[in-house]
Amino acid sequence: MELLGYIMALFIGVSLGLFGGGGSILAVPVLAYLFSLDEKVATAYSLFIVGFTALVGGIKQNKNNNVDWRTAIVFGIPALIGVWIVRHYVIPELPDELFSIVGFSISRRMGMFGVFIVLMVAAAYSMLRDNLSKGGSGNVNYNYPLILIEGLFVGSITGLVGAGGGFLIIPALVILTNLDIKKAIGTSLVIIALKSILGFFLGDALIMSVDWSFLVVFTSITIIGIFTGIYIGKFIDGNRLKKGFAYFILIMAIFMFIMEFIINN
Repeated sequence: MELLGYIMALFIGVSLGLFGGGGSILAVPVLAYLFSLDEKVATAYSLFIVGFTALVGGIKQNKNNNVDWRTAIVFGIPALIGVWIVRHYVIPELPDELFSIVGFSISRRMGMFGVFIVLMVAAAYSMLRDNLSKGGSGNVNYNYPLILIEGLFVGSITGLVGAGGGFLIIPALVILTNLDIKKAIGTSLVIIALKSILGFFLGDALIMSVDWSFLVVFTSITIIGIFTGIYIGKFIDGNRLKKGFAYFILIMAIFMFIMEFIINN
């Protein structure tokens, strides 16, 4: 199963290189089911993996002048605070059993993965719709109160389930700051890298034992996959494959639902 897990790490990277996003949301199910990590460790390790893969993409986008650094800082700070609060204070205090309804118990794992399943469905829907093809006008202005609220919300979701949340960040940047779509995509990668990497090191890395060798190997394979995907993208139109990949994410969401709420319950 671990060999398949490393193959999936490469697949995640290739998908990121081809589509520019979306693939990292598969990190949590891969870590949970193929490496048998519990929900706390899987979501924590996912932060590290998502953060460094986003950093690679962000560096590439910055070279193409597609990163608005002021926006990244304005949005990234509240997002980072959201991640840190959830990972450092909320997750460690969650009980094994959250609550029960008519004899049906909802465990911490079911609660966290339940939120993640919803996030996977939303991410797949976003990839299928792809209705932000143009974005804003590019005349950047800031709605600070809404940016603060949205940043804290996205950061909290990232902290809870270990996903980057690019499909939430990109529309927010277009709507709340008026960025054009290319800069919104590039800036979102920097925001994801900032909140995920710092959130991991300021939260989980301080309170849990980390298998650094595993993390470095998994993340390195994913990064190799990114460059492989970028190379493949020179010969294949990634947009043609994007819908198929979105349906794959939906299938994975259904698989997780069956595993967590039917088989393992």
